[in-house]
Amino acid sequence: MAIDFTVPDNVIMQAQMVKFIAETTMRPYARQLDENEHERPTAFVEQMWPILKEQQRASLERLEKPSSSESGDGEKKKKVSTQYLRLMVMVEMMAWGDAGIYLCLPAAALGGAAIEAVGTKEQKIRLLSRFAEGEQPVWGAMAITEPGAGSDNSAMATTAEFDEETNEWVLNGEKIFITSGKLALEESNGLVIVWATVNKAAGRAGIKPFVVEAGTPGVSIGKVEIKHGIRASDTAAIVFNNARIPADNILGSPEVQASKEDKGFKGAMATFDASRPLVAASALGVGRAALEFLKEKLAENGIDIPYNQPYHKLTAIQRDVLEAEAAMKAAHLLTLRSVAMLDEGLHNSLEASMAKVKAGRASTFAAQKAVELLGAMGYSREWLAEKWMRDSKIAMIYEGTDQINTLIIARRILGYTRHELS
Repeated sequence: MAIDFTVPDNVIMQAQMVKFIAETTMRPYARQLDENEHERPTAFVEQMWPILKEQQRASLERLEKPSSSESGDGEKKKKVSTQYLRLMVMVEMMAWGDAGIYLCLPAAALGGAAIEAVGTKEQKIRLLSRFAEGEQPVWGAMAITEPGAGSDNSAMATTAEFDEETNEWVLNGEKIFITSGKLALEESNGLVIVWATVNKAAGRAGIKPFVVEAGTPGVSIGKVEIKHGIRASDTAAIVFNNARIPADNILGSPEVQASKEDKGFKGAMATFDASRPLVAASALGVGRAALEFLKEKLAENGIDIPYNQPYHKLTAIQRDVLEAEAAMKAAHLLTLRSVAMLDEGLHNSLEASMAKVKAGRASTFAAQKAVELLGAMGYSREWLAEKWMRDSKIAMIYEGTDQINTLIIARRILGYTRHELS
């Protein structure tokens, strides 16, 4: 795969638009929404909904009327995509504005990604149309984590049983730490992709994704989290008490006896290969915000960062800043690599995990150094430095912890199975 660092003009134009939003609708409200966790970023949502709605509408139109990719001689031409590169640029800039506010984007999000990955054409049109119409914003979400099952999917206790008499699936259990869970089910006509086991004896193969729509009887919002960082985002628990959903709201095979060939679990889990680079991009945005602010304050106090001096001639502060910048640059390149592979249609599970781990660690290091080197004011709530330190940590936790992603990397490189390297 060739490497080209030339950024397309359409991506540059989008970056400029998103930068304006980040500077005017996100960064100015960062502290206010951090102090008032469950207050919604109304201005941001209202500004983004028409944009994201139009993007979803265009996606559905392409699905319904696929354009011809054949040339005059009947040969298929491969169209170069920049979809994920554009997403990376957008997410990084929005997280630079504020990581918590960015997570309030009114869109299908991970829920939509799962539907796109393994849903039928009918399911995609039926379920995703709500994100392409109407005046009121709509949210999607993904529900995997449980009180007793975090990274270990085999411990999942939420069940789904099929009722042949009513032709419905019946869900029971509880999911926690769901980003936009309350927004999706209580504050909009949204949906949540819920992972549940249809056959405990089948292990991971018996776990399937189900689409639970807003207004479903037996579904209720439980605890709404008070968090360490990304406090503007909505994070909630969802309880399922004999919740009944239509038979065709299962993604993948409807068979209760799941097989290893079933793409429901593996296919939907592959959405993380697309989402982890975006988590990396959000980490880059937070780390960049912290580093830019740190360098600005250092410059105000007469401390510049020389890039042409030998390492041994630098001060401790200069070395720390350069170390943080180097880590951020490496993370940026890994993230570019992972999204470029997605745009090329290549399998990127290894690269996605590498980007997420490196970016999470680099961002956390940069934000911590900013607080440390800014002294007492870095720790003060008067500046956003301490907030960036809190916000940076989440990239090492959600959508696969650092430990889980490191295991994925090791398995991919060494060729071991999950049982051989656990």
